[in-house]
Amino acid sequence: MQASSAIRGHAAGVPFVALPPAAEPLDGPAPLVVTWHLMDPPRSEEAMAAALPMSGLGAWRVYFGLPMHGGRAPEGGPEEFCRLAGEDYVLNVAEPVTEQAATEFPGAVADLRRQLSLPDSPVGVAGGSAGATVALEVLARAEVPIGAAALVSPVTQLGPAVGANERQFGVTYRWSERSRAVADRYDFVRRAGELCAPVLLVVGEHDDEAFREPAAALSEALGDAGRLVTVPGMAHALADEPGIEAAPQTGHAAMVDTEFTAWFQQHLR
Repeated sequence: MQASSAIRGHAAGVPFVALPPAAEPLDGPAPLVVTWHLMDPPRSEEAMAAALPMSGLGAWRVYFGLPMHGGRAPEGGPEEFCRLAGEDYVLNVAEPVTEQAATEFPGAVADLRRQLSLPDSPVGVAGGSAGATVALEVLARAEVPIGAAALVSPVTQLGPAVGANERQFGVTYRWSERSRAVADRYDFVRRAGELCAPVLLVVGEHDDEAFREPAAALSEALGDAGRLVTVPGMAHALADEPGIEAAPQTGHAAMVDTEFTAWFQQHLR
């Protein structure tokens, strides 16, 4: 990311970092790609823009901050976020973050178009991990026309991702009827028929099976509209800790960046 060219602001209350088109659009005005960050590094819009700048893409690349992160963190900061996640990750974190981010998306895109003088054309959406869940939910809702989606280390099924958290943190999540309903809602293998745009899924060779296997299942369910790429040696995160500030792009992030750029070049006009 070239810090001098980045635009920082808010679109309908959503914090963003915007990178102007770095190359001439193939045809007509430059389209828009909106990306949501991970809850692991990179865990902010600034850090995500540095990790996946898609610098060769003739499009506006805009990185949204997730709810409950950065300037929208709960009162009490990271400690309160961790407390809420430990109390009930599905109901206190996964559901409200995804629901708010997807709900605010149409208004934020409309405001971005006004602020940046963008065309009213199909949008590309991208995301990592929990941010990928937001991208999938936005794609399924189809409130804004979506031309293509690109996901990395994606949470395509919330249930298995909760299992990965259990293994990572040595805890047991207590499922309830309500939280199982939320997990069912954020099961995009089951909802593959609602995803009406090409979807790229990039996973790390060393990521947990809870992310790799559902991504493969979604790619298979999408048929010709899905593509699965495995990055050798990559785990789940795309940046080093703490992953809040912009940092030099890692080798694995560069590989993901290349895949994302080529995907949107192919599918987004």
